[in-house]
Amino acid sequence: MWRTRAAAACVICRSLANSSCGIKRKSLLQNLHLVSRSIHHPCYPSAKFQRPPLRISIQQLSSLNRLPLHKTKLLNVKHGYQSHRNFWLARLASRLLRVRYLILGSAVGGGYTAKKTYEQWKDMIPDLEDYKWIVPDFIWELDELVDIEKLLKALPDADDLAKLMPDFEKIGESLASLKGFLSPGSPGETAFRATDQGYDNDKQFKKGLLGELILLQQQIQQHEEEARRAAGFSSQQKRKVSDKEKIDQLQEELLRTQLKYQRMLERLEKENKELRKLVLQRDDKGIHQRKLKKSLIDMYSEVLDILSDYDASYNTQDHLPRVVVVGDQSAGKTSVLEMIAQARIFPRGSGEMMTRSPVKVTLSEGPHHVALFKDSSREFDLTKEEDLAALRNEIEIRMRNSVKEGCTVSTETISLSVKGPGLQRMVLVDLPGVISTVTSGMAPDTKETIFSISKAYMQNPNAIILCIQDGSVDAERSIVTDLVSQMDPQGKRTIFVLTKVDLAEKNVASPNRIQQIIEGKLFPMKALGYFAVVTGKGNSSESIESIKEYEEEFFQNSKLLKTSMLKAHQVTTKNLSLAVSDCFWKMVRESVEQQADAFKATRFNLETEWKNNYPRLRELDRNELFEKAKNEILDEVISLTQVTPKHWEEMLEKTLWERVSTHVIENIYLPAAQTANSGTFNTTVDIKLKQWTDKQLPNKAVEVAWETLQEEFSRFMTEKKGKEHDDIFDKLKQAVKEETIKRHKWNERAEDSLRVIQHNALEDRSISDKQQWDAAIHFMEETLQSRLKDTESVIEDMVGPDWKKRWLHWVGRTKEQNIRNETKNELEKLIKCNEDHPAYLANDEVTTVRKNLEARGVAVDPCLIKDTWHQIYRRYFLKSALSHCNLCRRGFYYYQRHFVDSELECNDIVLFWRIQRMLAITANTLRQQLTNTEVRRLEKNVKEVLEDFAEDNEKKVMLLTGKRVQLAEDLKKVREIQEKLEAFIEALHQEK
Repeated sequence: MWRTRAAAACVICRSLANSSCGIKRKSLLQNLHLVSRSIHHPCYPSAKFQRPPLRISIQQLSSLNRLPLHKTKLLNVKHGYQSHRNFWLARLASRLLRVRYLILGSAVGGGYTAKKTYEQWKDMIPDLEDYKWIVPDFIWELDELVDIEKLLKALPDADDLAKLMPDFEKIGESLASLKGFLSPGSPGETAFRATDQGYDNDKQFKKGLLGELILLQQQIQQHEEEARRAAGFSSQQKRKVSDKEKIDQLQEELLRTQLKYQRMLERLEKENKELRKLVLQRDDKGIHQRKLKKSLIDMYSEVLDILSDYDASYNTQDHLPRVVVVGDQSAGKTSVLEMIAQARIFPRGSGEMMTRSPVKVTLSEGPHHVALFKDSSREFDLTKEEDLAALRNEIEIRMRNSVKEGCTVSTETISLSVKGPGLQRMVLVDLPGVISTVTSGMAPDTKETIFSISKAYMQNPNAIILCIQDGSVDAERSIVTDLVSQMDPQGKRTIFVLTKVDLAEKNVASPNRIQQIIEGKLFPMKALGYFAVVTGKGNSSESIESIKEYEEEFFQNSKLLKTSMLKAHQVTTKNLSLAVSDCFWKMVRESVEQQADAFKATRFNLETEWKNNYPRLRELDRNELFEKAKNEILDEVISLTQVTPKHWEEMLEKTLWERVSTHVIENIYLPAAQTANSGTFNTTVDIKLKQWTDKQLPNKAVEVAWETLQEEFSRFMTEKKGKEHDDIFDKLKQAVKEETIKRHKWNERAEDSLRVIQHNALEDRSISDKQQWDAAIHFMEETLQSRLKDTESVIEDMVGPDWKKRWLHWVGRTKEQNIRNETKNELEKLIKCNEDHPAYLANDEVTTVRKNLEARGVAVDPCLIKDTWHQIYRRYFLKSALSHCNLCRRGFYYYQRHFVDSELECNDIVLFWRIQRMLAITANTLRQQLTNTEVRRLEKNVKEVLEDFAEDNEKKVMLLTGKRVQLAEDLKKVREIQEKLEAFIEALHQEK
């Protein structure tokens, strides 16, 4: 390269000399600087080598190939020019120029070497993409979350930065050695010469100055390597001795640096937490006047709650991720969960089983540290000890209530939500601890039940298993590790947690066992990650903050970290919480869309089945059907108000007379009819009516009214509406009717007012017109005929069929019926002999009848004679009363004019008129009370019953049944799950 430039310079010099155009002055070549002439002109006497003048063309690689060159004769320069001067100044300038190229070459070569070394190091670094989930998401988002100004203030000061600056004294020493290297006769000059001589042979670096500099840098590195080998062989033994000390120092320095930056990170997180808390509080108070969207984890938790209530059918199962916390009893599961939730929320016990049912805990971020149950609106402030105690008590009560009689654990899940600033978003399920032996007081199947519950949650292929192992006991005593290895043999979704590491470090003779556990070499199970935590000193009254401080202090001074048995990212519950949360969300993102597709297919199947079975019916689930039935029932209750007063009164009067007619005939009319004259008859009637009104009649009337209301209500409830009738509501309507009737009570004051009205009605004896008289006769005849018919039926049963029925139907009489028939004939003869015979037989008459029957060979008991006489005389009396009614049809005029005729004493007609009028007035009074008061009260009771049923899901499930209901219910659940999953997936993509 240099020769090429020298040749080019010579050509330029000749050109300049020829272009002087005869001007007599110094040649331009003579005006060139001495250094330039010595470097560029090979013919100059001061040059090291004298070469004959050559006519050459400019090479294409020269930087001067674009200049207009002309063929010209070379200048004839005298070699003795300025030979009398000293050339030390030229040599110094030449060396300085060489120093310039050396520095430039060193810079370029050093950069190239650094780049090459960086590439080598980069290739040596393992690919950590598969372990990216271990690093929390917020680490990648620190530029958004961290306040840069505060971070700048937190950076080291000038003194710390001065320690990081290079040592300028060492740089000076390096420059001094470089100066010696470049001195005359040094290896540097030899290197330059070797470079100049080997240029023509090395074709790799012929393309400019960069290639020459790289070649120079390589040769310098070779010389330095040789010198280093010569000097390093003697100190190799010293290095081996000091390597171990340096490694220890570096490890301690690394640990201090990690702890330092971890504290800095925690401080920044704390500041960030406070800032986020303030922002959430402002949003909560409505400062920004905007509605906060439901958090992502809350949306996911709602989906899990719906799935827990959904009876998996059509081969659709719940495979959504959740963190399943399993471990041996008293291994510290609950303590780890409390550290993650940052509150002591679970009941505690000394060695006894406290977790008796699965507890689903949804952790989310919020402005206040609170907890609430899914089915309750009460919030527990986790910063107050009294609320914490109340929450623990409520959880314990719910657990005990969920356990059925004769059992120790329950499969019912208690759903709890915990919100607070800085909490990692995830869903955890705390399961009962695995036991090896059933102790006294436990159900015999407790062990198997716990295993089945744990397997049911862990067999979900997307569930993250948080396996808790007690580090203070022998590893061989662990039961849960075998169970976890069965459920997840490859360890693709298991995170192993070793608790009570502080006790393990004190008690374990060989700390290597802890290292083997954390490295996954001691247990047969595999896991994604291994963590070691400390959850307190065993005191249940410790606060979360004190436990955190104790855990940090322990690991800072622990030999397990100093000796590298544990890595810094494998310790503390803080790192565990971050790792579990990231693994949880990674699993959610990988599996949630697949679950949404599965429910989409299930929805299609259910909709197809509904269209095929119920093409003209709308898809109404159980709640919608209940609302429809509720409206129908209320409409039917309102229909009671549409009943006409006439219909009410007719029903009330008829029913009331059916209830009291027996008492009137047997206890009032018949005894009064046995009297000798009309005065005694009326006196007897008045007395008995007064007694009846005071004691029985009002109560009977109210009972009749209430029963009439029930009958009408039942008729409207059970009446079919033709084609529109839906029998799916029959059980519900029947249950509503029964419960309403049970709750409804008639107004107690009604009897008192009714008693006065009835007494006044019965006191009136004045029949105003013939129409009322005839109505009373008709009422009396109907009553007596009904009684006579009943009496004839009783007598026929007593004596058997007559001769017509015996001949026509070929039936006969029994022995008892023959005896009663003979007795009846004998008693009829007695009545024919004395038509005015009283209602009772005398003892001598009974004896006479018995003897007459015995004379005919019929043995009769006196009691049978009296019983038969009662029915025979009753029939005779009723027939006589009916004939008397017919005579009294013309007796109204005698009654109206107060004539006394012994043949037409119609006091019995007046009695029945009084009874009839009392029934009409009572029916009217009861009807008014029904329509004005009781129907409205009944409607109110129906509404209350329906409201109670609406809140009782078990009641609705029991009363609204059938394939149609179940199919609509499944369809509604699947649609709700799919919609919520799609909304969650959309929010999840937006968060990405």
